[in-house]
Amino acid sequence: MADNQHTPVTVLGLGAMGSALAGALLKGGRATTVWNRSAGKAAELVARGATEAASVAEAVRAGEVIIAVLLDHASVHEQLDPVVAELRGKQLINLTSTAPAESRELARWAAAHGIDFLDGGIMAIPPMIGQPGSALLYSGSQAVFDRHRETLELFGSVEYFGTDAGMAALFDFALLANMYAMFGGFFHAAAMVGSAGVSAEEFGHRAQAWLTAMAHGLPEFGRTIDSGDFRAEVQQLAFQKAAVDAIARASRDAGVAPDVIAPLRNLIDRQVADGNGALAFEHTITQLR
Repeated sequence: MADNQHTPVTVLGLGAMGSALAGALLKGGRATTVWNRSAGKAAELVARGATEAASVAEAVRAGEVIIAVLLDHASVHEQLDPVVAELRGKQLINLTSTAPAESRELARWAAAHGIDFLDGGIMAIPPMIGQPGSALLYSGSQAVFDRHRETLELFGSVEYFGTDAGMAALFDFALLANMYAMFGGFFHAAAMVGSAGVSAEEFGHRAQAWLTAMAHGLPEFGRTIDSGDFRAEVQQLAFQKAAVDAIARASRDAGVAPDVIAPLRNLIDRQVADGNGALAFEHTITQLR
């Protein structure tokens, strides 16, 4: 079904992300109602044409599409349970950061109350919304996704992961796990070179180029993991253990705490202790499953 640009949209939650989403809707010409639990965050959006609702109930009544950008899973229920009757027959798009099981619970709750439900994960920070590089992942009701795709594309590129409402959140959180591990590694590394007077910004440029080059190897890691064939002639776990042990020593000598590198070192140590030293580094994933 074609997207209806005249469909009124409500945004619940005006933190940095909710405000950015509402701004993108206004820029795209959508009739937008906004609500926030604490007052004082809607003035700029109202000046741009948004309508501020005095209550959640008023906000829900004003929109056909309701976009929730709240704090967490509990806050979604806290705000929407009291107005569930008002939501019947509407489309609820949850862009709150909820874990996959929580997204599935919300989908069941919505279905029980006659609400069409779509869950989403935002792969962007607020300033990126509506800009190149912003990507949003969705799962749940395909009818809602298809009908409002043009509106959703005001926020960034979109991808649909199927009717399982938890899939978008699963991919979202998995990608975020990659990101946080990378950031933690950078903080550790910046602390190491910082002991020699190298600025973190200077090192950041070097690390960016290095990590970008290394990231090209991720699909090959994935192929090895999917195949289950962990035989390796080079880069065996015994080699990786020697390398990570050396990094740990260099970190200690630089006065850097082992908090970031220690978990990986422990995984590799357990692999080698179990007799897997001749296998590929990718075999480490078996310790995580």
